[in-house]
Amino acid sequence: MTVKRYMTAKEAAAALEISVATLYAYVSRGLIRSEAGEGKSRARCYRADDVAALQSRKELRRNPAKAAETALHFGQPVLESAITLIENGRLYYRGYDVTKLPQRYSFEAVAGLIWQDAFAEDDLFAAPLPDSLWQQVQKIEPLLRDMPPVEAFQVALPLVGTHDLAAYDLSETAVIQTGVRLLKLLTAVATGHQSGKKMAESLQRAWTPHDMNATALLNTALIFCADHELNVSSFAARTVASAAATPYAAVIAGLAALRGRLHGGATEQVAVFLQEVGRPENAPSVVASRLKRGDPIPGFGHPLYPAGDPRGRALLDSVTAVYPEAPAVALTRGVETAVADTIGHLPTIDMALVTLAQAAQMPLSAPLTMFALGRTAGWIGQALEQYRHNQLIRPRAKYTGQRPRE
Repeated sequence: MTVKRYMTAKEAAAALEISVATLYAYVSRGLIRSEAGEGKSRARCYRADDVAALQSRKELRRNPAKAAETALHFGQPVLESAITLIENGRLYYRGYDVTKLPQRYSFEAVAGLIWQDAFAEDDLFAAPLPDSLWQQVQKIEPLLRDMPPVEAFQVALPLVGTHDLAAYDLSETAVIQTGVRLLKLLTAVATGHQSGKKMAESLQRAWTPHDMNATALLNTALIFCADHELNVSSFAARTVASAAATPYAAVIAGLAALRGRLHGGATEQVAVFLQEVGRPENAPSVVASRLKRGDPIPGFGHPLYPAGDPRGRALLDSVTAVYPEAPAVALTRGVETAVADTIGHLPTIDMALVTLAQAAQMPLSAPLTMFALGRTAGWIGQALEQYRHNQLIRPRAKYTGQRPRE
């Protein structure tokens, strides 16, 4: 499927219900970008995404009530944030293209960028998890032992958090320190031990101890999962933070939303789908059967990225480069081709996380665990912004029930 990036002057004017002359005025004001077209005429072409943005703004002015309703589902922005930008099919953390960050930075450095608009120095994460918190983890270890890591996170955080009194200090410096402790705590729960190593290396040692190549890929996955604007888990975390709850509470809220099958829990559906396909040559028939039944194709197509999720593409390319002969890579490639040939959807970060885990022979729980650990940095960043705003998030509901009775 080819996504249309440009429109002719007539198409753009018709879409906006304006004259071509008014379109030219919009261009001169910088509201719509234009470029010289190809061919002999060199007629100018107009950016389709700019036209779409103006359409949305016009609808907001024309019907503010409707705009407010649709804002809750990939609609108009409802909160201000300086962390993540999704624009023209790319993803940026504070102005940096996310797909380029793993080449130069660790996940910890990027967490610092998200929290304080500056890449973190190593000393921010140098201190180990305080003994008092690690002792609490050890006390509940028998309870956590047989749980998948993300479930263990949900059990451990409320219990350990009651002993982290410093987390009640909501000043910016204190919240950043709490964020560091939270990441170290969750990594310790996921791996079963404390480590002075960076998170990616700690996970590699726990999951694939004989495969050093996995470390860089884990670092990439954590960075790609760190934030994604105002998704449902980040909105949940931010809403809880707006009540002046602790960062522990914000992360607990984020985890609850993340486990939903329409969010991070989609990784489990991807794994089941790939198991159903089994072999690359089966992909066309399995995809066709799912489409005929009206079943979804998990791990493909993202509403914010019509031309493809850049995180999914970049991580899959990295996995393929490291494990070119892995059966999981061949399987995903076969499925990707079958889906592209039928409905034109492209792989998302969920598909890439599952492919990484299978190619590197990580535990079945690894994809969602990577997602949760990475996104914790984003939840802390969203909480920090909300603490700065110091304003309770309290939207109103449009009542549709029975009017007051006599």
